[in-house]
Amino acid sequence: MKYISTKVCKTSDIGVNGNLFGGAMLSWLDEAGASFASYLCCTPNMITLKMEEVIFKKPVKMGHHVRIYGEVKHVGKSSISLLINANRFNFYTNLEETVCSTKMTFVKIDDEGNPIAIGEELKEKILREAKS
Repeated sequence: MKYISTKVCKTSDIGVNGNLFGGAMLSWLDEAGASFASYLCCTPNMITLKMEEVIFKKPVKMGHHVRIYGEVKHVGKSSISLLINANRFNFYTNLEETVCSTKMTFVKIDDEGNPIAIGEELKEKILREAKS
């Protein structure tokens, strides 16, 4: 998996139980996934089509760093599916633990919001780089 971004859990991200609010994590995953999809597809015009099941395995507390990683699972005509993992990082032990993961699909669009092809050359490049 390739590193995409890091988020720091702040006071404003905490829910009533003292853990990271799930909606904040979903937002972080969506932002990181869309950025990665845009990078791979060489365009800022990517939209989220779907996010599959997300199971929260570990809590995130204020001050924790969350590292987000992505991996290409499939490239279609106008879409790209990515596996996105979020890991909490412990500075004291230098260990990462999976908080949650999901599969997300993004679609390349034109200026009017209509799906457009990713292009065969670009598709081949994305798949080639995903294997390395």
